[in-house]
Amino acid sequence: MSQTMTAIAVEGGKGAADALRPETVERPRPGPGQILIRVRAAGVNRPDLLQRLGFYPPPPGAPATLGLEVAGEVVTGSGRWKAGDKVCALLGGGGYAQYAVVDARHALPIPANSDGLFDFAHAAALPETVFTVFANVFEHGALKVGETLLIHGGTSGIGTTAIAMAKAHGARVIATGRGPDKKAQALALGADIAIDAKAEDFAEVAKAAGGVDVVLDMVGASYLERNLDALNTGGRIVYIAALAGPVLEVPVMKIMQKRAVITGSTLRPRSADEKARLAAEIERVVWPWIAAGKLAPVIDATFPLEDAAAAHAHLEAGEHVGKVVLLA
Repeated sequence: MSQTMTAIAVEGGKGAADALRPETVERPRPGPGQILIRVRAAGVNRPDLLQRLGFYPPPPGAPATLGLEVAGEVVTGSGRWKAGDKVCALLGGGGYAQYAVVDARHALPIPANSDGLFDFAHAAALPETVFTVFANVFEHGALKVGETLLIHGGTSGIGTTAIAMAKAHGARVIATGRGPDKKAQALALGADIAIDAKAEDFAEVAKAAGGVDVVLDMVGASYLERNLDALNTGGRIVYIAALAGPVLEVPVMKIMQKRAVITGSTLRPRSADEKARLAAEIERVVWPWIAAGKLAPVIDATFPLEDAAAAHAHLEAGEHVGKVVLLA
């Protein structure tokens, strides 16, 4: 096996999408408790865009190379994994490359449904989004069977996954999207109600439909007041991004009146033990949904690893439905 590999670097350390360039680097070597994966596919996510721009540095010890999720074959095993096993994995970084190392506990078997084993592209589209939705909607948001989840950005990678996971759980889903096409796509993906956020007041539509119990929000400040308006008593608002403003002006009386909880989290800085706990729970809860055909990632587009710049430009354009994946 070669001691070098192709990986994607950010020329100059940060920049626009066209700053992404393939380069030859030393192949990583697994340490204790880690596995080496021959990467066949890597998911592209908004945190990657932020890191490329210099706003989301990797945590201590993580590779500087972008990429938070991969699928491929185990080359060097550890723990439950042996050479040749097909896995997908959540990474702290390093996925935009031909090889990656990861804590063995953060890998999961590539799942299968009645159609057979997922291909590498679909498997690589799972970890970052599934971990994010599970931690935020089901743990922090405590979504219960029969409750209503409001998802902002229902056709994004996170949004499409959240729709499927919430429906598999037995919840009702209201999803927003910008424009009539996004509204129609959200309905086609399984949302019970879809809202064109450019033409409709999502709070009024949600209230007319009985209100919501959990909100998954990646928009931020500009949506807070309407989120609270739509929220039922005892509801929860969970933030996973702040694309339209990071500072909230909080109407304390309304929060008190509704007994609302406002929370949120990021995934990447969590401890290795916490990610291992999440991986075990996801395999226990979510993988059976996949086996039953209730959940499958939506792939919008794939690009060769060397065309990572084009993949980033495609994601930034905002017209995608589902995930963008690199093929290595």
